[in-house]
Amino acid sequence: MMTMIDSALIARDNAVAAGNLQRDYDTLGEQLDRRGIAIDEIKSRVSNYGVAIPSWGVGTGGTRFARFPGKGEPRNIFDKLEDCSVIHELTRATPSVSLHIPWDKAEPTLLKGKADELGLAFDAMNSNTFQDQDNQPNSYKFGSLSHTDRATRQQAIEHNLECIELGAAIGSKALTIWVGDGSNFPGQSHFTRQFERYLESAKTIYAQLPGDWRLFTEHKIFEPAFYSTVVQDWGTNYLIATELGEKAYCLVDLGHHAPNVNIEMIVARLIQFGKLGGFHFNDSKYGDDDLDTGSIDPYRLFLVFNELVDAETRSVQGFDPAHMLDQSHNVTDPIESLMVSAMEVQRAYAQALLVDRDTLGNCQETNDALMASLTLKQAYRTDVEPILAMARYENAAAIDPLATYRASGYRARVSEARPEVSGAGGGIV
Repeated sequence: MMTMIDSALIARDNAVAAGNLQRDYDTLGEQLDRRGIAIDEIKSRVSNYGVAIPSWGVGTGGTRFARFPGKGEPRNIFDKLEDCSVIHELTRATPSVSLHIPWDKAEPTLLKGKADELGLAFDAMNSNTFQDQDNQPNSYKFGSLSHTDRATRQQAIEHNLECIELGAAIGSKALTIWVGDGSNFPGQSHFTRQFERYLESAKTIYAQLPGDWRLFTEHKIFEPAFYSTVVQDWGTNYLIATELGEKAYCLVDLGHHAPNVNIEMIVARLIQFGKLGGFHFNDSKYGDDDLDTGSIDPYRLFLVFNELVDAETRSVQGFDPAHMLDQSHNVTDPIESLMVSAMEVQRAYAQALLVDRDTLGNCQETNDALMASLTLKQAYRTDVEPILAMARYENAAAIDPLATYRASGYRARVSEARPEVSGAGGGIV
């Protein structure tokens, strides 16, 4: 198997840190044991947890106004896969990559061969009907799957079917659809007819899903349409999944909600009615900022995982959400941000595993609001870093991934072969 980071470097760095890690792990183990929690069991579950990397995440993002190129940016999907491999080698938390078509379109055998060489798998496929491509006969300026023009809708449908065909060839098992369809002015679109057209198009795509695939539809409150969005919230998304059928599920992007929306309750509702498909993890302060996961509201991330672990504990039938990061990095090294984010997701999972479910349930049944809150906070306030680090160490990953990555000189090395891409163009990535 091809490796992008020298395993000897990882081993040398780990040898320096291993002694202190063992002491920290043993100390935490004693503390958890007094709470009736077996630390090794938590570590095992964390070790088996993985979150997918978005192929576009390893490139440098931008804003509406400008894009500032980064050093050593990937030139193509094969460079992207190598960068994704770096993240997984150092964290052992990101075993799969989610492709975006047509940005990542390539010969399936070459994609599969490169992924196999790097020890990676492919997660959900992502279609793009929010952006016009070269030589595209019909424009998506006024919509795609919900466009008033039948030919434009058919073009969008065929693109999604192309994503399914490519995904099937490389081992993917899901298609994610997000559309920017909507309107910017009152009266611009007929809400009902627009949604009817979307449903008709989505049903055509759904009918072509392989038997073992799932379809994830993604809601977003606004942008690029600023007055109305066709799939604007989880309620509309639930209606879509219900209309399409049992293989259709709702995808929850943490940034696609208005500020202060109770996302963890949305997650609970979708679990309750069997329509939670998965997540795009990121964070936001004002809108869909695509910030690093856990950088703004780590407690909210924990509360989301509290609902997920609750569903695991109750063995909810059919509960199998997909987990993926979805971020845009324009002031940091994307590899560093994605590594840190993957570990933050693992951290939230580990903290949620520490919640005393019996105590919490009793507090809820007896209406002891304060103790219920403190029960959650006891788990959240626990420093689980020794668990995460030990899981990495035992999986031959880096105890301190960021330090080892910087010591490797990987970014400087690839910068010699990858020229900077012009930052002259604007646009959201």
